[in-house]
This record gives sequence, C-alpha cells and structure tokens, in this order.
Amino acid sequence: MSSTSTGLGGYLPPSYVMQHVVNPIARTIGVPTLIVRGRISGREISTPVAPFEFEGDKYVIAGRGETQWVRNLRVAGRCELRIRWHRQPHLATELRGTEHQLVAAAYLERLGRRANAFLAELPDAADHPIFRLEPTGPAVRG
Repeated sequence: MSSTSTGLGGYLPPSYVMQHVVNPIARTIGVPTLIVRGRISGREISTPVAPFEFEGDKYVIAGRGETQWVRNLRVAGRCELRIRWHRQPHLATELRGTEHQLVAAAYLERLGRRANAFLAELPDAADHPIFRLEPTGPAVRG
C-alpha cells in the first residue's frame, strides 16, 4: 500500500478548488455524474466521474481512493449515472481480486502516459475501488 493509505486503503482528499469550483461546474455542464444516497444523511449526493467501458460493461473507478462516494455506494449498492441531463439507475457491484486487477490494468492502459499522474500519489491499483454498473432501468431526462 502507499504511504498515504489509511486502515481502509488509500485516500486523497480533494483540493478546495476541485471540491468548490471544478466539481460544481462539471455537474452544471453535464459531465457524467454518479448520484448515490448518502449512508448517513440519506440525501442524494452527486460526484463527477469518468465512466469506463470494458468488454461491454460500464465501470467507475475511484481515482482518489476510499472516497465518500465509494463508502456511500458500498452501503447503497445502487446509484444513478447522469450523463448530460439523462439519469439512469444502476446496480453497483464492487470488484475484487482478479477481476479488479484485470479492469484496473485495462483502465491504466487506456490512460497511457496520463496513468503516471493518476498513480503518482496512490500507486497501488488496489487503493482504487472499482464498481461495475449494471443498468436497472431506462435513462430518463432529469
């Protein structure tokens, strides 16, 4: 594990600019956003993500490690993925073992040289939770 790891795995908190400037702008302009119920508050929480397609399935990868959206998604098991202004419900399954390694390797290969920055602070792929998203209904405008 990396030197920034916690007992649950690595975690990189977002910068002030990312949390209060970049993410709100990204949500407003329709960047893919994961919407999940908060495990404590029960309210919908949205986080910009970069869905990754591999072998016909859609995945979300936590580039910052054990984030709040990861913890919320583990508890909820369900989420919505909003792409532009269409929301689609999904069942989320966290990957483990060989499947995690296979998808992480494919993701890093697709990133190419950008993977160096992605892994600079959390170099262990195991510190990046991955969820497979399976649609459970049609996308609706919302």
